[in-house]
Formats: sequence, structure tokens, C-alpha cells
Amino acid sequence: MASNKKYWQSVEELKEGSIVEALRNNEFVEEIPTDEFLGDKETLSNSSTSRRDFLKYVGFTTAAATLAACEGPVVKSIPYVVQPEEIIPGVADYYATTIADGFDFANVLIKTREGRPIGVVKNTLAGSKIGPNARVYASVLSLYDSLRLKQPQIAGKPASWAEVDTKVKAALSAAAANGGKVVVLSGTTASPSTDKIVAEFGAKYAGFKHVIYDAVSSSEALDAYQAVYGQRALAEYDLAKADVIVSVGADFLGDWQGGGYESGYTTNRIPKNGKMSKHIQFESNMTLTGANADKRVAISVTQQKYALVALYNAIVGGSASAALDKAAAAEVAKAAQQLKAAGAKGVVLTGLDDVNAQLLVIAINNALQSAAFNPAAPRYIRKGDAKAVAQLVSDLKAGAVDVLIMNNVNPVYSLPNGADFAEGLKKTKLSVSFTLREDETAEVTSVAAPAPHYLESWGDVEISKGSYAITQPTIRPLFNTRQFQDALLAWSGNPASYYDYIKTVAPAYGAGKTWNQLVHDGVAETPVVGTVAAGAANFAGAASTLAAAKPAGAFELVLYTKTGMGDGQMANNPWLQEFPDPISRASWDNYVTVSKADAAKLELENWNVANGGLNGSVATLTVAGKKIEVPVLIQPGQANGTLGLALGYGRKAGLKEEMAVGVNAYAVYNNLNSLQGAELAKSEGEHEFACVQLQRTLMGRGDIVKETTLADFNVKDAAEWNEMPQVSYDHKEVPAASIDLWESFDRTTGHHFNLSIDLNACTGCGACVIACHAENNVPVVGKSEIRRSRDMHWLRIDRYYSSEATFAGDVEKKEAAHGLMNSIDTFNAMEDPSENPQVVFQPVMCQHCNHAPCETVCPVAATSHGRQGQNHMAYNRCVGTRYCANNCPYKVRRFNWFLYNKNTDFDYHMNDDLGRMVLNPDVNVRSRGVMEKCSMCMQMTQATILKAKREGRPVNTNEFQTACSEACGSGAMVFGDVNNAEDDIVRLKESDRAYHLLGHIGTQPNVFYHVKVRNT
Repeated sequence: MASNKKYWQSVEELKEGSIVEALRNNEFVEEIPTDEFLGDKETLSNSSTSRRDFLKYVGFTTAAATLAACEGPVVKSIPYVVQPEEIIPGVADYYATTIADGFDFANVLIKTREGRPIGVVKNTLAGSKIGPNARVYASVLSLYDSLRLKQPQIAGKPASWAEVDTKVKAALSAAAANGGKVVVLSGTTASPSTDKIVAEFGAKYAGFKHVIYDAVSSSEALDAYQAVYGQRALAEYDLAKADVIVSVGADFLGDWQGGGYESGYTTNRIPKNGKMSKHIQFESNMTLTGANADKRVAISVTQQKYALVALYNAIVGGSASAALDKAAAAEVAKAAQQLKAAGAKGVVLTGLDDVNAQLLVIAINNALQSAAFNPAAPRYIRKGDAKAVAQLVSDLKAGAVDVLIMNNVNPVYSLPNGADFAEGLKKTKLSVSFTLREDETAEVTSVAAPAPHYLESWGDVEISKGSYAITQPTIRPLFNTRQFQDALLAWSGNPASYYDYIKTVAPAYGAGKTWNQLVHDGVAETPVVGTVAAGAANFAGAASTLAAAKPAGAFELVLYTKTGMGDGQMANNPWLQEFPDPISRASWDNYVTVSKADAAKLELENWNVANGGLNGSVATLTVAGKKIEVPVLIQPGQANGTLGLALGYGRKAGLKEEMAVGVNAYAVYNNLNSLQGAELAKSEGEHEFACVQLQRTLMGRGDIVKETTLADFNVKDAAEWNEMPQVSYDHKEVPAASIDLWESFDRTTGHHFNLSIDLNACTGCGACVIACHAENNVPVVGKSEIRRSRDMHWLRIDRYYSSEATFAGDVEKKEAAHGLMNSIDTFNAMEDPSENPQVVFQPVMCQHCNHAPCETVCPVAATSHGRQGQNHMAYNRCVGTRYCANNCPYKVRRFNWFLYNKNTDFDYHMNDDLGRMVLNPDVNVRSRGVMEKCSMCMQMTQATILKAKREGRPVNTNEFQTACSEACGSGAMVFGDVNNAEDDIVRLKESDRAYHLLGHIGTQPNVFYHVKVRNT
């Protein structure tokens, strides 16, 4: 069980009324003794103090207050006695590794400082298969989780590994002697060495089984691929080779098939030579992928199945008849026509948990001879078998399992029949759970075995055929942990360590690289030659079965994973809990999403309150007799008759109280299928959401987000679709950029940094937000403060909906307004999103204006402009007047309302010694009462300059990076030096699509955007 012991650090803490407790939560305990020299009002008025002396006193008071406000804690450091060769203080080291936690797989580099991993970076070497997402960037913080399981436990009591070995070996010997059943239950490891170790371990036991369980199942897609190609895997897709993409329920910019498709997708989403890809999305929930589509059709899952049948009929030539809605049928017919015209440049994807739907997609892509569809090099990162898991639960309940060894799974929490699983564990002679923390399953197993974090581990990963990667430790284990693989080797009598074992396996996959080279690069790639023959699957039968599908219930509930929370493994990660969902912009919660029309029928509401928070109704969700009380969020774009609910929330064990939020949707994840029949009814009470974006639509603000159609982009002059703002000067209309209120300076000498953001390439994924958190020590403030609009994110991604069906319709509606009252009514109406709106994402951070309004109003010169184009903040000068925030038109400055560091009122990673190990020593931790904001990662640009200087060379082309540009997997953010003619930023700044945010106010930002082009 978790320890409740209280530890103390000094005798002073034991005294009642000790100052130690006050110091924890307050920076300044003693009041400044100004009364000693100013006295009271009467004394002061009767004194003979001269005006000069009085001003001295007042000056002293102000200075004393300012000095106190700027005073920071003194931290004493102890130097190395013997400095390690590989560590140079102040210089970051990078190690290639791969995350493979069963849900997220990515090839990454780990940034370490003085031996501490502090950040995740993309591995850009050839062979890197999947780039990091928001969760992967946040995974470094999970290493320093203070609630990790720190030593083995037997029956809930601390034990040694020797005691664990003795107990497990005895149980295994008994099972071998008596013919007992031994089962290994693990998540997908995609590890050749692990699979080999498990097979060797199980060879000793009759009836041994290795059951693979993915909390979020892809079992139906795996079954379909296996039926056609004879192997349990998932077909790979290269969307860079597609001109027409039709997705039926596949959130391929989210977690579909493990993600990583955004780079290929955005390759053709930026118009080049008058062309860009066309993306059509059929879906129920509003997803990240649907929000980026050129055409989004909101239909139920049953209608999506009918749509696939219609596509199959049109392209392959089937005859099954499905009752497809008339409006949807017209859209499917258009999509089929465009696919046929595209031929090999077309591709169809689906995320439906139905083997027949998956079979039809394989048939359609084979008929198109799609270049983007690649079944010859499949992905191995989803291998869970729903049927095998169901059988295991039955065996456990029957007492047919003697020994169960689990690795990186939490079925008591994530199975819909988790209670049955827990009951079955009591009937096993021995159960072992290798886990990072004492979760719901570890609490009820015989042995809870602490597993190391992936940053403390060795491993190998085969993400897809021909792609091999190594996981290497970047820090020594923080606790008394042991890898699952090392334990199996020891329990099977193999004296080798897992590290040595991998070295024997790697040569078969390492593409000829030496072991040292493989560890250095982290990845190796072997080209996959040839194609794979499709088997004789019954595609026509699949179409007939799918055409006969019936609605699941009164409502169709679609279960999904959020961009931030995923399958819930990292629920104790405060960065991810506070990460705003890209679509709803809500954090610290999950909720059932419902369409506006259905909400009106059920009398469900959302409303804003005085402090800026969002409140909503609470409803009772009923699925197969199970009832869940869940808050309601009315979601534009939700298909009528459908509901959405995120998995991964509702965890209780092994979490801090602040992180135990939301409801457990796995409870209704019956048969591990994302589609469930459901009923919804309004309940008593209301729920408080933490939502960071109150405005629901763009409301005609065309100078914030500019967009056009591909047709207009190709035939019209740029001045029409990227209109430059005009101002009146000397009674003439002139471009706003030509008029300055300030004297301009020569910016052509040295470096001058700009950041380009392409709205066509930005998918809204939020990876940049978490990367910024990690690099810049951004504090977590919690749900209560978020509700008060006090979030500390240096980078936000605004999400806008259209009020009409399209943003072009919004413009027409706005321009048609006339007269005062009609204009007011029009703009009020435009705050209401369309039932199926167009969506746009816009990252916004400090714009680093060359003529910055914040700089002119700061009374203490805390904010000023640097020669390299960055807006500086001298935190120790700032006294918190907040004039700069009031004067900033972009609202990107954040005020520290409280001390977030070492404060029990904000019990997140900055409140404990272990969590603070993630902090970047190049960026100071800000104190209460100062203003902070994006610095354009000044520490990174200066480090690049110093590195080039140390190596005696100029800075290389495109060498400069910021945390957000480095993290962007879609290529939307490009950072560079506009004084270096070779940098990509120069070409991007000269593009016809480039514009500045609020360009008419003359701030001359160093951040610029590119007009969004839609292929409608």
C-alpha cells in the first residue's frame, strides 16, 4: 500500500506555530517596518520633517518594497569532487532512445543536464518512424513522479527482490510440476528481444500463454489485416503520396494506429504550384482530424458503415444495398468520384471497430492501387487480442490460472469487467504486476514489482517492418526497480542481463550497424522490397454484413482518446492534466459531448459565469445497464444522435488527489469496442469546467485568421485574399505597415529572429505547448486557477469555429449587416457556432513586436527590446504593475498570482524535490508578482550562437530553433534568422500568404502567419 508517513527535514518543523510552514507558502513573512520611521498619521502631520526628508522616507519605503519583491531564494550548490568525463556543467547532452509504453511509440532524443533528463526532442535521423506527440514530450516529467512504486511489495508490504525471486520461482516450479497454467499478460511491446524472452520463458510450461492486451483496442483492424495478409499487424499509410484522402471515422491526426501521420499529411496540405491535397472526413465526434478536413460530414457510426459500403460499391463494384441518409449519400458519391479520378493518388482510411469495415477499406485501397496504402511494411505497435483477453478473464474466474505475470497493464482499471478480473486474481496461486506505480491492479496482486521508467531502461522496438530502434537509459534508476525482461531471464535460469541479451538479437535487425552506432543513432532502417499478396478474404460478404448494421441504441456513444490523456497511463502528469483539449479547450476533465439539437431536446445547457469559467449540466449516461454521472459539454460538429466520451480518466490509485479527475469511461467499453448503445438523461446539479477559450467563433474577425479557397488562391491577386490593412495618413489610405509612430532602427546587423506559422500545416495537436512547458519551466496552476483565466501557458492554440457552415459564409453575413441594431443582432448571432462548423487553429505566443506596446508603458523598464528581435523580460526588475498586459493587443502575458514553486497549495511537480529535477537550469523559476511570457527561447538561440563561436564557424543554415518550432511535427512552425539569406524563414517571409496578426495596429511583430487555404 502507499506510504502515509510524514517526513521532516529539521527540528524546527516539529514546533507548533513554526515559521517553516509559513515559509513554504509565502515568500515574505515579515512585514517591512515602515511604521518605525513614518509613524502614524497624527505624528507625521505634526512633525517638522522637510519635504526633502519626507521624500527620502517615501523613496526608502518604495525601494524596500521593490527589493523585497525581487528577492529570490538562495540555493547553495556543491561542486563535483571528481567530475564525470561525460558531463560538462552548463552543456546539454542528447541521447537517442525510443518510447514504447504500449500506447505511445516514438523515436526521440533525450536532453539531459548534469545527468538529469529534462526534455524530449525529435530524432530526425533517417529511419525515425514516428515523431513525439504532446504525451511523449510530457513523458520526461513522469520519470520524476513522486508516487512511483519505489520497491517491491508482497501482499502490500515492502519486500526485497530476493524475496520476490524466491516466491515466484517456487510458484513456477509448482506449476511446472503439476502441469499448472502460466500466463504472461502484457501490453504491446513491439520488441523482438522481449518476444523471444517470453517464448523461451514459456517453453517450460505446458499450456503457457502470452496474452497481449491493449487498453484501447485495435483488435478488429488486426483481425482484418490477418485475414487478408496472414499476419497480425496494421497496414501502414504514407499520406504524403495521397492527393485525395477520405477518412471514415479515423482520427489519423490523433491516436489512430499509434499516430505519427501528421508529417506526411501536411506535406501536401500547403499549396504548391496551385495544388494541394483534398481531405474529406466522415465522423461522429468532432476530432482533430475532422477539424482539419476540407469537407467534414457529421454522421453516426451506423451511417459511416453504410458510407463505406457505398464507397466499396462505387470503386470495387459491390452490390450490397445500405440505407444511407440522402444528404450523406450525395457526399459519398462526390468522394467516390474524386477517389476514382485520383486513382493511385487516392486513399481511404477507417477507424471503425468493425472487422467488416476494415476489410472493405483494404479492398478499396487495393482496387485504387493506392500509393499511400502500404500493407507490405505493416506496423507492429498494436497487437492486442480482445478475444484472448476475454478468455483470460474467464480462465481467471474459473481458477484455471496458477501464475499470472503482468507487465505494463492495468486491467482492473481499464477492463469494463475489471471487477471480474480482480476477483479472478484471488483464485490464482501467484500474481505479479510490473508497474511504474501502485495502480488499481498492483493493489490486488500478490507481488507488486516496481518497473523502471523508459528513460531508465534498455530495450528494442520494431515499430514497423524494416524499422528497428533501441531504447537506452539516460539516467541511473531512481528507485529499487527491475525490468520485466531481466526478471523473466532470471526466473527462467538464464544468467544473462537484458542488456547482453539485446546485443545478441540486434544484429538481425540493425541494418548492418555496429552496436555502438545503433545505440548512438537510436534507429536503423532496412528497406522493404516488394509487395505483399492479398489473400482471398470475403469482401462481398463483409459489405453485405455491414449494410445490414443496425443503430446501436437510442444514442450511439463513441469512446475515444484525448490528445492529452491518451489511454490514461500518464494521468498523474500535471502537464497533461492542464493541457487544454484542442477541440473543447477544456482541461482537468472529461465529459460527454452532445450536439446542440440533442442538448435542446434533453434540456442540457452550458453557460459562462462571472469569473470567466464555463459551467454545464450533469447527465446520467446508461450503457448496457451501467450508469455513469457525467458532465455535459455541447460540442459543435457532434453528429445528431451520437455522444462522445474520452477514455483515460477516472483513475484513483497511485495518483495525487488533484489528478484524480473525471469519470472512468472504460467501465462502458464493452467488448473493447468504441461503439456502444447508450441512453442519456439530465441529472441534478451542475459541473464547473476549466476552459481557457470563451469565444466560440471567429465572429468575422478576418484580420486575426485570414483564409481563402484554393480556387481564389490560384486565380486572384494576393491583394484580394491577403488584404493588407490600410490606415488614413494625410487624408489618404496607405498601408498600415508604411506608417510608424516610433523611430525605426537598423536591424540588418547581426542576427534577427522571426517565427513563421503556417495555418495550413498547423493541426492543433499541442505538442508545441508541452515542449514549451518543459523548456521554459512553465508552472502548473490547477483547475481552480484555470477557471479564473489565470493559466500560465506561454503558448496557446486558439481554436475558432465558423458561425455559418463556412468562414466564407461568416464574411458574407458580416458584410450584409446594416445599421446599429441590425449589426448588434448580427454579431450576437455570429457568436453561436454552426452545428457543423469549419474549424481553424492558431498558435499565439508573444509576437516580439519591433514596436512593442508593452515596452513603452513599463514604469521600471522590465520589458525591453533586444537587437536580435526578441522582447526581453528582466524578472528581477518587474514589480507587477501589469501595465504591459493591459497594453498588449495579443493578450500573451501571464501574471504570477501566486508562488507556484515549493507551495503545498499547488501540489504539482514544483512542490516536491523529485519533481523539480525536471526543471531547466537555463531558465529561472519565476517568483510571485512578476509578469512572464514567451521569450522566443532566448536561452536556445544564445546556446546556438555560443556553440558556433566555440567551434570557430558561422551559425549553420536553419540551425536556430525554439522549443515550439523544434517540437512541431507538421512543419507549421519555422524559426530562423532573417539576416541569413539561406534560412528558410527568409523565403517564408516573402510569401504572398504571409501576414501579421493585427497588422493594422503597427506593432511590426517578428512572428508572422500564413493565410489558410481550403481545398473546397
